Amino acid sequence: MNKNKNVVRNVALTGVLIGSSSAALATGFRLPDQDAFATGRGEAFVATADNPSAIYYNPAGISQLEGQNLRGGIYGIYLDPMYTPDGSSTTYHNQKKLAAVPQLFYTINPQDSMLSGGIGLYSPYGLAVDWPQKTGFRTVGFYGALTYITLNPAVALKLSDNLSIGAGLTINYAKIDLRQGIVWPTQNNDGVKFGGDGWSAGYNLGGLWKINDHFSLGATFHSGTKTDLKGHVSDRNTVALPGFPTFRERSAASATLPTPLNAAFGISYRPTEHWNFEFDADYTGWNTLTTVMIHQESASAVLPQNIPLTFDWQPSWYYEFGGTRYFDNGWHVSAGYIFNENAMPDAHYTPLVADEDRHFLSLGVGHKGKKFNFDVAYQFGFAADRKVTGSGTSPAGQTADGTYNFISHAVIGSVGMNF
Repeated sequence: MNKNKNVVRNVALTGVLIGSSSAALATGFRLPDQDAFATGRGEAFVATADNPSAIYYNPAGISQLEGQNLRGGIYGIYLDPMYTPDGSSTTYHNQKKLAAVPQLFYTINPQDSMLSGGIGLYSPYGLAVDWPQKTGFRTVGFYGALTYITLNPAVALKLSDNLSIGAGLTINYAKIDLRQGIVWPTQNNDGVKFGGDGWSAGYNLGGLWKINDHFSLGATFHSGTKTDLKGHVSDRNTVALPGFPTFRERSAASATLPTPLNAAFGISYRPTEHWNFEFDADYTGWNTLTTVMIHQESASAVLPQNIPLTFDWQPSWYYEFGGTRYFDNGWHVSAGYIFNENAMPDAHYTPLVADEDRHFLSLGVGHKGKKFNFDVAYQFGFAADRKVTGSGTSPAGQTADGTYNFISHAVIGSVGMNF
C-alpha cells in the first residue's frame, strides 16, 4: 500500500492543486460585467460612470447622480469551453453551461452636498465548470465551482464641478469546490475534493476629471485580497484495484485564496451631446497567484498534510472600446468590443479555467426617464484555438495538453429608479 500511497500523493500534488486555481471562465476567474449599459459599451465605462454601478466601475462617478438612485440587474451567460485531445477528433464540452449573476446598487447624493455615498452588492469573481469524466484529464481536474460575493459601501467627494474622487470598502465572501480523480482515468470511482469558504476585506478607489464638454478621464483601482478558506479535503475509492483498496476519508483543511489587484484607465470623447465614445485599458495583476498551500489538520492515508498549489500566472489586460448614441426621447443604443489577454502559462494550465485570448462583441439598448430607466445588452464571446503543450504528466499518465476553444452568449438586463 505504501507504493500506492505515493502514487496518490503525487497525483494530488499535480492534479487537485493544478485545478484549484478556480472555476471561472473569464480572464482567470474575474467577472467584469456588472451593468447592462456598461456591458453594451464593451465595459468601456470608467470615464463615463454615470449610473449607480459606478460603485464598481469608478466610485468617483456617483458624484454625478442626483437624489437617491436604485439599480439592479442580472447577468445570464451560456458558457461553452471546448477541448479536443491531441490526436483525437472527439471534442468535449463543459456540462455546466448556464449561470446567472445578480447585481444591486444604491446611491444617495444630498442636495448642495459635496459628498455622496452608496452601496453595491455584486460578484466580481465566479462561475463554474464541469467536464465529462472521459476527457483524458480527469486526474488533473474535472469540476470546479467558485462563489464570490462582494458588499461595497463607497463615498465620493466632488472637489469641483469637473473633478471628483471616490473610495470604497469591499467585504467579500468566497466559497470553493474543487474535484479531481486519483487513479481511475475515465470513471468516477474515486476522487479528491477540497471545499471551503471564508471572508476577506479590501478597498477600491476612483477619480473622474471632466476636462471640458468633450473629454473626460477616469481611473479606478481595486485592491487585491486574501481569503482564508476553512473547510475539508475528502478522498475516496469505491472500487478496489490490485494493491489499492477501497477507502473514504475526510480531514479538516484550510487554504488562502488570493484575488488580484485591478486597475483601469479610460478616456471618454463626446463630440456632441448625442454621442459618447470611450476607450479603457484594464489591468489584472494575476502574478500574485503564485503558490497556494492547502493545509490539512493531519495527513490522510493517501494525501500529505501540506499540499502546495503552483500557478505562476501572469498579468493580463482588457482593451475595451465602446460607443453610445443618445436620442432626444430618452432612448439610447450602444455597441462595444473587448480584447482579453489570457493569464495562464502552458506549464500550469488547468482545464478548470481553460484560459485563452478572447474577443467579446456587444450591443445594447436602453431608456432613461424621469423616474425609471432600464438597459438590456447582448454579448458574444469567442476565441481562436489554443494549443496547450508541456502541461506536465501526472503519475496517472494524464495531462491537460490538447486544443481548447471557447464560445459564450450572454444577456444582461438592468433596471433602475430615481427618487
